[in-house]
Parts: sequence; C-alpha cells; structure tokens
Amino acid sequence: MDADEVAWELYGLKPEAFTAARAACAARARRAGEEALAKRIAGWRRPTLAVWAANLLARADPEQAHRLLELGRGLREAHRTLAGPELRDLSHQRNVVVAEMARQAAQLAGDAGHPVSDAVQHEVEEILHTLLAEPAAGPAADWARGSLTAAPPPVVGFTGLEPAPGTTPRRAAAPPKPTERARKEEPASSRQQEQEREQERERERGQEREREARAKARAEADRAAREATLAETELTAAERELRKTRSAVAELDERISALRDDLARARHERADLHAAEEAAARRHRQADRALDKARRAAAEAERAWKALNR
Repeated sequence: MDADEVAWELYGLKPEAFTAARAACAARARRAGEEALAKRIAGWRRPTLAVWAANLLARADPEQAHRLLELGRGLREAHRTLAGPELRDLSHQRNVVVAEMARQAAQLAGDAGHPVSDAVQHEVEEILHTLLAEPAAGPAADWARGSLTAAPPPVVGFTGLEPAPGTTPRRAAAPPKPTERARKEEPASSRQQEQEREQERERERGQEREREARAKARAEADRAAREATLAETELTAAERELRKTRSAVAELDERISALRDDLARARHERADLHAAEEAAARRHRQADRALDKARRAAAEAERAWKALNR
C-alpha cells in the first residue's frame, strides 16, 4: 500500500464517510503487515468541510491549483526583493484569485451534496491564503494533490521571510520626521508622496490587523470545534450508557412482572388449598363423630348379646 494513494482515496470522500473508510484502510495495512503505515493512516484526521471543499477544488482543476502555488512563489519573491509595485499587483491578484477559488470550492461542495455556509467558504479562503505563504511542499503539496489532511496553521501575511541580499527590510525604522521649517520648504509633490506612502503603510497595517484578527478567529473556531467534538463523544458515550441502563431496567421490569404473576397464582393456589383443608377438617370431624357413635353402638350390641346368652 502507498500512503499517497490511500490519502488520495480517503480525502476524496465526503467527511461523513471518512472515519469508516479510514478504519478499513488501516485494517488492510495491518493485514498486509505494514504496521507503521496502519498507525499513520489511523492518525489522519477527518477533514473539516472547508478542508474537504479545498481538496475538491484542487482535484477538479489541478492546473489551477499549481498556478495558485506559483502565484504564492511570486509573492514570496516580491517580499524578499521588496518590489513594491509588483508586490501590490500580486497582492491584488492574490485576493481576487483566492476569493474566486473559494467560491468555486463552495460551488463544488454544493454540487457534491454538501452546501456550505459563508463561514465555511471564508475558511477555504483562509486555507488558500495560508498555502500561498507556504513553500510548495508540505501542506501546499498535499493540497495540490487533493489530499490536504487538515487546515494549516494560519499565518499573518508573508512575515518571517528574509529579505534578499542587498535589500532594505520593508519595516526598517522610519526616518525622523522633518522639522516644521523643512516641511514647509519641501516641495508639495514630496509631501504628497510621503502622504501616499503613509497611507499605503496604514493600509498595510490595517490589512495585517485584519489578518491577525482572522487568524485569532480561526484559532478560536478550531478550539470550539475540538470542544464540540469532545462533547459529541461524551454525548455518544452517555447515550450508549443510557440505552444499556434502559435495557437493564426493562429486563428487570419483566422479571418483576413475572414474579408478580407467580405470586398471584400462588395466592390463588393457597386459597384453594386452604378451602380444601377446611373441607377435609370437616369430613374428619364428621368421621370421628361417626366412629364414636359406631363404637358405642357396637358396645351396646355386645352387651345385649352377652345378656341373651347367660
């Protein structure tokens, strides 16, 4: 068995069919003597709706998936080389492409019988944004094959990338503010350019704050999902225990009912035997009196006979 082939098989299934199929694949690997692969398969997570929809998207159009990863490579290169105009163009292209691809993923999920909410579509966008910021390996490569196992941890933009040699980091310390006299003396065009740069920096800061908020919301949603899964597991266990207890109670009720029937029959039998006992006692008394009377008559006859024979 090949892990990539198994992943392709499992992560193309609808989420509700995943768990049973995963167990079957792990069992098949164990029977084949591939214990390490079996453990790996058993550890794969059931995909969320967003991950499943993202995989549908990559499977439906692999070329589009590779183009998106190429766009991410271009964005990372632009961040390293600090190519401002190119970076703005690519960033705009990224937002447009990601929004459209997330819409396509939602459409594919609906066509497959799983309509998704706007929140799930937004999760797909977050997944695609994160994959754009990742090198074309790991989760990005898994997604390009349509076998992404879980949403990668959100990232904030393309932070953490080292600038290319000879370039100045974008977030270098800002130059000192010009004095009031220098501000008055500097040309209007320079002031306008500085204002535009400041506006651009402010937009970037706003976008970064927005991405951080989305990342925080994603982490909170993941935590809530984990808690919901735990609660669902506990509910299933409680329902199983409740069914077991109800079955035991029903069985005990049946036994109690049978014992009550036996008790009622025993009481009727006791009443019948008591009546028979009373009748037998009466017959015994009558027989005793008859015997006594017969004995007295026999004694009287014996005496009469003896008197006649003297």
